[in-house]
Amino acid sequence: MAWNGRHFLSLADLNHEDMVGLMQRASHFLDAGDRFEPSAPLAEKIIANLFMENSTRTRCSFTIATKRLGGGCFDLLGETSSASKGETLVDTALNLEAMGVAGIVVRCSQNDGPSEISACVGIPVINAGSGTCAHPTQALLDAVTLTRYFGTDDLSGQHIAIVGDIAHSMVARSNVIGLTKLGAKVTLVGPADLLPDDLNCDTSSDFDAVLSKVSGVMMLRVQFERNAQVGENYREKFGLTEGRFANFQGAVMHPGPMNRGLEIDDNVANIESSSHNLILSQVTSGVATRMAILEHLIG
Repeated sequence: MAWNGRHFLSLADLNHEDMVGLMQRASHFLDAGDRFEPSAPLAEKIIANLFMENSTRTRCSFTIATKRLGGGCFDLLGETSSASKGETLVDTALNLEAMGVAGIVVRCSQNDGPSEISACVGIPVINAGSGTCAHPTQALLDAVTLTRYFGTDDLSGQHIAIVGDIAHSMVARSNVIGLTKLGAKVTLVGPADLLPDDLNCDTSSDFDAVLSKVSGVMMLRVQFERNAQVGENYREKFGLTEGRFANFQGAVMHPGPMNRGLEIDDNVANIESSSHNLILSQVTSGVATRMAILEHLIG
């Protein structure tokens, strides 16, 4: 790869070739299964997971990825850190650096939090989700999942719909960047008041019309904790119901966690329902993709 960035903050910092290179390395780790990397590129190195917001998939996959690469890691969570006493995010990161960690994986509510940390420390910083702005590792693992499903190196010629609470989704914003760089067309679908107009791609509030044209659909959780509001007919208009799924032959994705029965029906979400359901494949891809990023930046 030509990319030699010191941090992983946004997919805007990578070009097509950079993304494909990381994705190919992630595919190597996927093909290796759950084995540890023999070269142990993170041996004797410790990674700090600084998670100021709750997470299951992202935090656990970074932990597993670090250990499979031979490194050690620890979690510093918001409620257990000195942030509860007023310490700033940057001061927390500076103290972690002073303790000798080799890199910091950060998730926070501030859109610019990872960038602010990266400007003040001398070790790699990886954005594991910032506010409603960016989730670049999720978007990269989504691309890995899709390319392996389609059997291609990139997503040229594919049309992907991202459906749901776009306004509050850091996943949607990063995926618009990543999928577009890989050659896909992206259409955002949702209620008009949850469709921001600054993402430079097609938008629609007619899910059925869009579903008939796309090769993949990514369902998003309605983020009630960020005060998202939807009508009583949300499932009827924007949910991936059993009826819609029965007539759809493309890839189905969801970054999780899911509001089952709202944006996606139970029988659609269940892994047994169809080979087109890639939801747990995304989770598996998450470990391998984060291994590729950690290896490239720190290993």
